[in-house]
Amino acid sequence: MTTTISSQEPALRIGPFDLESPVILAPMAGVTNVAFRSLCREQERERMGSVAGLYVCEMVTARALVEHNEKTLHMTTFAPDEDPRSLQLYTTDPKYTYEAAKMIVDENLADHIDMNFGCPVPKVTRRGGGSALPYKRRLFANIVAAAVKATEGTNIPVTVKFRIGIDDEHHTHLDAGRIAADEGAQAVALHARTASQRYSGQADWSEISRLVEHMDGRVPVLGNGDIFKATDARAMMDQTGCDGVVVGRGCLGRPWLFAELSAELRGLPVPSEPTFGEVARIILRHGELLAEHDGETKACRDLRKHMTWYLRGFPAGGDLRRQLAQTSTLAQLRETLEPVWDSTDLAEDADGARGRQGSPGKVILPEGWLDDPEDETVPVGAEMANSGG
Repeated sequence: MTTTISSQEPALRIGPFDLESPVILAPMAGVTNVAFRSLCREQERERMGSVAGLYVCEMVTARALVEHNEKTLHMTTFAPDEDPRSLQLYTTDPKYTYEAAKMIVDENLADHIDMNFGCPVPKVTRRGGGSALPYKRRLFANIVAAAVKATEGTNIPVTVKFRIGIDDEHHTHLDAGRIAADEGAQAVALHARTASQRYSGQADWSEISRLVEHMDGRVPVLGNGDIFKATDARAMMDQTGCDGVVVGRGCLGRPWLFAELSAELRGLPVPSEPTFGEVARIILRHGELLAEHDGETKACRDLRKHMTWYLRGFPAGGDLRRQLAQTSTLAQLRETLEPVWDSTDLAEDADGARGRQGSPGKVILPEGWLDDPEDETVPVGAEMANSGG
């Protein structure tokens, strides 16, 4: 069966929000700030005529938000036309979870709260956070319940994202999905890798299918992992029966991907890939948006990490790459890109995997973490006082 969303009905409903496209931008540290989200939304609007998907901001830490950490508050910046405003929380403590979610409600910081239990980074898991935490079933339940309680009586839905588990011997996703729904979450998202896989190898979409069957329609199930082109999204939804897709690494250097995904899943003509000249203009626009958010100096510095992603598959010689890596002003960026303004070259192998891949590895956990999955003790030192990658 082929998944095609009727344009007459919402493609995905999360709480009170009806989305025309079942496609969600995954939070990525140092990437999905307001500038990148605005660029993705601009590209979707230009290519499709409207913004249909959901774009989630960088993950912020509950404790840092509650303590009004300056960097964290800056990371929660949304564009005036972002609707709904979607914010992802990292948290390990029900107390900070409740206080952060209540702050979001009271100060009108966002319209949707997503909770991150999928981060596999050692500095997070060694403290019992991220993808390590769902192993502690009662603690996981207490955290989700705290966020839901703080948003009671509002139109702010709480959703939860997690991985298959810690490793092949410790799967947690079926319990996590059930518990999240029991505690009031409005949707769940599964990155179909274990923490030990990190970003290596292939995502196991069959585990998304298992979660869909396990949840039996209680709440929408979203799939994440190895979506690099429009047909990947269709394949995931067809093969697993999931209600939507969450896209991370596939959009690095390709902010126009969401228009293609939306078109494919809505049965509309898929926009053509941009030429090298068009991509050069998109890079400049990205720099302009970053400058509005962080100032020109930081914008040009941050843009450098995106260059490899943007230039993948294009005939960009060493001189151009070096100049772009050394750009320090928007005027210099424009001058460097102008020679390729009129290029009609298309990228070769543009659908390859992007971003971090690396190798699998043993998950570092707190001592005795696997002894008692029902232990609801908050891990010591896991609730970080700042945000960012």
